[in-house]
Order: sequence, then structure tokens, then C-alpha cells
Amino acid sequence: MRTCIDLLLALPHIDAPRMKGEVNYLAGRLEQLRLQRSISNEAYLDAGAVQGAIEMIANMVDMGVPQIEVQGQLREQLDRAQRLESKHPGLNWAVESGRAS
Repeated sequence: MRTCIDLLLALPHIDAPRMKGEVNYLAGRLEQLRLQRSISNEAYLDAGAVQGAIEMIANMVDMGVPQIEVQGQLREQLDRAQRLESKHPGLNWAVESGRAS
């Protein structure tokens, strides 16, 4: 999840379609990991909170919220994702390992 947010923050301009694409990827990947029992239900639920926050930020972008505010919100989620990785080691790797190269 950290990697997902890092990718968004590295963009010169964060647009809603790209963010929504990341939300869809996260939703599908987290569900897949849960069904495969690669992550616990607790990790799934914790990660879902970050995914939901990213979706909310995508809606903010759609509404025309300034990029600086969007970046600030994403940085908050990055901190949250880092804490989540500490609580559930390997979660970021598990999520990102399903991404097409």
C-alpha cells in the first residue's frame, strides 16, 4: 500500500482516473489476498480503511480540490500505510506482488 501511495505522490499532477485505478487495483488485490488467505481478516479490514481514504481523496480530486491539499491527504495515508506495514509485515509486498510489470 505504501508503494501505491508513493506512486501517486510521484506524479507531477494527480488525476482522479489514475487514483480510481489504484483504488480498484487495491480493492481487487486485497480481496484476492483475503480469499487466498495470504492476509488475515484483520489486515484486510485495516488495509480497507486506507483504500477507502484513497477513494475519498480521488473524489476530492474530482471536485477540484487543489493539488497541494490532495498531496497532504495522501501523505497522511502514507503514514497510515507505514504503520499498517509495521502491524502486518509483508502487506505492502503482498499487495504489490500482484501488479503487472
